[in-house]
Amino acid sequence: MSPTIFRESGYRFFFFSREESRPHVHVYCPNGEAKFWLDPELELARNYRLSKVQLKEIEKIIERHYDELKAAWNNFFGS
Repeated sequence: MSPTIFRESGYRFFFFSREESRPHVHVYCPNGEAKFWLDPELELARNYRLSKVQLKEIEKIIERHYDELKAAWNNFFGS
């Protein structure tokens, strides 16, 4: 199961229900995907075929939606 939190600018932001406990978000688009840690600070964990420009754009989107992402994580997995 991989609940979608939101979609923006052609990217899907989601997490897997059976993965590690450290808060993070996966991002997918047709060009590739990435994983970003949310704690202790926003940080790129993995990148698969996304350009530096795309990663920077994604990072800005995550920053704008940080509270929403953390709330979704906490609601799904518990605080």
